[in-house]
Amino acid sequence: MDMTKRSGYIYILSNKVRTVLYIGVTADLIRRVYNHRMGEGSTFSCKYKTKYLLYYETYNSILPAIEREEQLKNWKLELIKKVNPNLRDIWPEVVGDFRK
Repeated sequence: MDMTKRSGYIYILSNKVRTVLYIGVTADLIRRVYNHRMGEGSTFSCKYKTKYLLYYETYNSILPAIEREEQLKNWKLELIKKVNPNLRDIWPEVVGDFRK
């Protein structure tokens, strides 16, 4: 499949006490976050138990999502707190949005 035609997402996960942040990129947000929640994420994510979705963005193509992932690694916490100041898990809202 042509990578430029696939939609993409960047997402930010945290651990239970919100001391670790993980930024990822995927073409399937629901599947990927579910995998993290089941302990099937990256080595880093499994080690630090980053399975709580704090933030995500949607892109028409995977390529800008990959570029955005790199950009976010420098200022992720400030971005999250603008939208989610209490660092609460927004996973239930995301699942609800996709089921509508």
